[in-house]
Amino acid sequence: MSRVRYIGPEPVAVPELGGRTIQPDEMVEVPDDRFEGYVCQPQTWESIEEPRDWVWPQAEGEETTSAAAAVAPAPEPKAEAPKKSIPTAKATTSKEGN
Repeated sequence: MSRVRYIGPEPVAVPELGGRTIQPDEMVEVPDDRFEGYVCQPQTWESIEEPRDWVWPQAEGEETTSAAAAVAPAPEPKAEAPKKSIPTAKATTSKEGN
């Protein structure tokens, strides 16, 4: 069992807890398989004790960083490839007079 705290402004009846009325700032035990259903409502419930095998989901827009990536040096920037030069038309001069 995991534990959550109700942080809502007024008492609420929770059907999955047997219809029990939960008071503001009250801590309750919930089944581990229902824990996410509570903590996904952060304006109403606060995690107190997570299930043993619980891993918090990645927040949207948040990047994960592995321990190896945090220690590894950043790769060096690649050198730009040399630009190909385009031959320009050479002015031709005729040795013969026209």
